[in-house]
Amino acid sequence: MTGFLLAIEGGDGAGKATAAAEVAAQLNAAGRTATVLSFPRYTHTLGGHVLGDYLAGRLPHTASPRAMATLYALDRFESAAVIATAAATHEVVVFDRYIASNMAYQAAQVPADEARDLMAWIARLEVNQFGLPVPDLSVYLDTPADIARTLILQKRKRSYTDDALDAYEADFALQTRVRTNYALMAAAELLGRWATVPTIADDVLRAPREIAGAIIAAIG
Repeated sequence: MTGFLLAIEGGDGAGKATAAAEVAAQLNAAGRTATVLSFPRYTHTLGGHVLGDYLAGRLPHTASPRAMATLYALDRFESAAVIATAAATHEVVVFDRYIASNMAYQAAQVPADEARDLMAWIARLEVNQFGLPVPDLSVYLDTPADIARTLILQKRKRSYTDDALDAYEADFALQTRVRTNYALMAAAELLGRWATVPTIADDVLRAPREIAGAIIAAIG
């Protein structure tokens, strides 16, 4: 069995972890085996551990977007066997962040006219060099930036930092550019098929069950 690879994507505060868990729960309740893999895997891989220290401000170094992209890709490369096992034993593997997240965030840190080239470089690194599988469907959770920031502050404590916001979450301008990049990737269908699921309806945050239902409908 080779499982369907579903990537849940979006900026910080979009509700990816909640949506991924709810999608898996609904699929399992319907008799379709599903599991969730969340990236980065901060406590399981060298790449994830270094990323956690960097985002928490514990490393006295700055890193270029390409260096950071390599660390995020390394985290997934180290997790290749975990991904393969999950896909071999489940009908659906739900990723809470995947390759597109790396593309969106690192491209948000270079001039706009360089963003597309950096996205392509990251895709080649993760797929062609590291041999990671392309998702069968990526879902962009479209959440307005101001609402996402409020939701970030409501997150549970993370394993890698005691601060309310990590380095990426604290940069509101960065988060705005990330949203732009996700919209671009979804429209251009970079990394394959995309679906966009709004998390707000009539100025009200949609219930996780409703959002998950929309995602499952997009699987087809």
